[in-house]
Amino acid sequence: MLGREEWTARAAAHEARIDRWTEPHRERRRRGESHPVLDFLFSYYSQAPGRLRRWHPGPGTQLAGPAPHADWRWYAADGATVHLDAEAYVADRGDTVRFVRGLLAATASRPAFSGCFGLHEWAMVYRDTRTRHAVPLRLGREGTDAVVEAHPIRCTHFDAFRFFTPQAVGRNRLQPTRESQADLEQPGCLHAGMDLYKWAYKLSPAAPGDLVADCFELAVEIRELDMRASPYDLRAHGYEPVAIETPEGKAAYVAAQRGFAERGAVLRARLVDLCDQLLGAS
Repeated sequence: MLGREEWTARAAAHEARIDRWTEPHRERRRRGESHPVLDFLFSYYSQAPGRLRRWHPGPGTQLAGPAPHADWRWYAADGATVHLDAEAYVADRGDTVRFVRGLLAATASRPAFSGCFGLHEWAMVYRDTRTRHAVPLRLGREGTDAVVEAHPIRCTHFDAFRFFTPQAVGRNRLQPTRESQADLEQPGCLHAGMDLYKWAYKLSPAAPGDLVADCFELAVEIRELDMRASPYDLRAHGYEPVAIETPEGKAAYVAAQRGFAERGAVLRARLVDLCDQLLGAS
């Protein structure tokens, strides 16, 4: 049971925490500006900033009313309190809960691979005159292609692989598909770490606000590394490159990747526990 003063304070703290990212995003949109690194968190991921700001208590917690949650889907009022109706939520969203649990548990069961060096971003522009962002290539067109050709590519993540240029597809040691996602996903993958945010908001409003925010902040940090190690020159936006074509850059990338994998493992376990709690309650 959370008293009104306590849960309103938690909700306000959550909003302030998220506003660090959503307010600059909204301001850029008002000015008609784009950001090659941070916009990804609001365009590729479909959670609207307003929904991200909305705090949820999670299953098993009652809010002393009145609470706006009473008017939200999958919440129920019980006298003077409001709570998530886990049974109703799972009745509607059970397939999603089971899918997310299965994927995350399978991912957690594998060792983390840290030898990809972020080459997926390079493979997305390989031998193509176009780029995915209005940012210059750090090594130019020929230099970028040379890096791809000098390295083996082993991308396990379908949602990165599907953006490879046709010329790069055959260079990947694996050929991920949507159907093989649960068989290939591994915890060292930066995109699998970022996607913890996706699975957290896919479980909303059952996912507690602090868990969604923790996953979002990890996604922000991973995205920054992902783009710093990419072929793009982002120094004008304040991002120093991680030059993965050099031994020093590779070492820096692997060290950061392993740190993210460790943090992601904790969040992944929390998401699996949430799924188990929901499925048990139903």
